[in-house]
Amino acid sequence: MKEIIELSDREITLGRNEFLKVKDSVDTNVYYVERGSLRIFVLDDYEERIIRFGYSGNLIVSLDSFLTGKPSNLYIQAIKRTVVKAITKQQIDRFLETGRNGDLWINILEDLVLQQMEREIDILTNSPKERYERVLKRSPQLFQEIPNKYIANYLRMSAETLSRLKKS
Repeated sequence: MKEIIELSDREITLGRNEFLKVKDSVDTNVYYVERGSLRIFVLDDYEERIIRFGYSGNLIVSLDSFLTGKPSNLYIQAIKRTVVKAITKQQIDRFLETGRNGDLWINILEDLVLQQMEREIDILTNSPKERYERVLKRSPQLFQEIPNKYIANYLRMSAETLSRLKKS
């Protein structure tokens, strides 16, 4: 992943609650989170539905827009002051043209797809306790980086339920 991050020639600093991407925009960048945290969400009948987080050491991307070059319904918003390195699709394409870096890029894409599949399982798992335990096992750092209200939304439960689960 280091090789991909080194492609970046642009750093973006976002203030708390500032948007990196909004609905119906095209975003063909991959972002490496140096500091801070972000959330990716959609609006569902005016209710936010968080589908992903990014924090220090993570790559974050509006994958649908990145792959298709078309607008997407996703929002990417800073939860707190955040610094990201932007890597453009063109930089990645040039990197891949050298021919020796395809495996690295495939590994990154496979990881993103597997994370999305795990997320879908989280949503489909019935019990709030099971959802909480799966995420805690998979991403313990999440609970240090992200406020409970956002984690509760991500897990599709109330903040009170999350609080109860964390205590038990």
